[in-house]
Amino acid sequence: MQFTREQVLERLKSRAAEGMPIIGAGAGTGISAKSAEAGGIDLIIIYNSGRFRMAGRGSVAGMLPYGDANQIVVEMGSEVLPVVKNTPVLAGVCGTDPFRNMPHFLKQIKEMGFSGVQNYPTVAYFEGQARQDMEDTGFSYDLEVEMVGLAREMDLFTAPYVYNEVEAIKMTKAGADMLVAHMGLTTKGSIGAKNAQSLDSCIAKIEEIRDAARRVNPDVLVICHGGPISEPTDLEYILSNVSGLDGFFGASSIERLATERAIKDLVKEFKHVKRQ
Repeated sequence: MQFTREQVLERLKSRAAEGMPIIGAGAGTGISAKSAEAGGIDLIIIYNSGRFRMAGRGSVAGMLPYGDANQIVVEMGSEVLPVVKNTPVLAGVCGTDPFRNMPHFLKQIKEMGFSGVQNYPTVAYFEGQARQDMEDTGFSYDLEVEMVGLAREMDLFTAPYVYNEVEAIKMTKAGADMLVAHMGLTTKGSIGAKNAQSLDSCIAKIEEIRDAARRVNPDVLVICHGGPISEPTDLEYILSNVSGLDGFFGASSIERLATERAIKDLVKEFKHVKRQ
């Protein structure tokens, strides 16, 4: 089912008004999306890393040239959208894609049945010389900001990733409905990050992003994602220490970790069945 921007906002703000966190989930397969919806998820987001993640590769593969990110999302949408009945589904759009006419591509995304977009893959993930080279050669974060502004004009719900205050301000000025404060690659599991910042250091970063965004728009929603925030107890700790945080988006933390653990544990149970 497709939702208008206003319908998604109403859904999420009513959740926040009830004092409950907004929870979004990444889905790399139809069964992941279907299961997340059965659990009561508020949003489903699909982007190219979901395909790599569920193929047993690290999510960071989505940032590298292993496929056409926007085409992968179109293919994934054909799998996921028909099985999701009552939940808004967002598309991860690579706004720096030099082979897409972005207004036309966003129209295609909307016509497929997506209710909104997120900026992924994002150059915001990169730092130092690599990031500077991207910015200097036409692959700027500003193109992602522009994409979010176009999506807003098309009545698509927008929930971009931001890594710092500057990006938070840019995306909020572009009309973003909800910012996702990104804390880095998710830890834990067989293909998760081995090193990450502490939960306490995440608190300070999230607060900086929240404050910067709400100086521009006091009503913008802000949720967190990634890094060491990989378990419900981690989220509980963050929410108890960051006022005004509206929720959490889990991709690896909801889809990958659940799959790894459930299959492994079930196989162990089968292996311990005794012959009569």
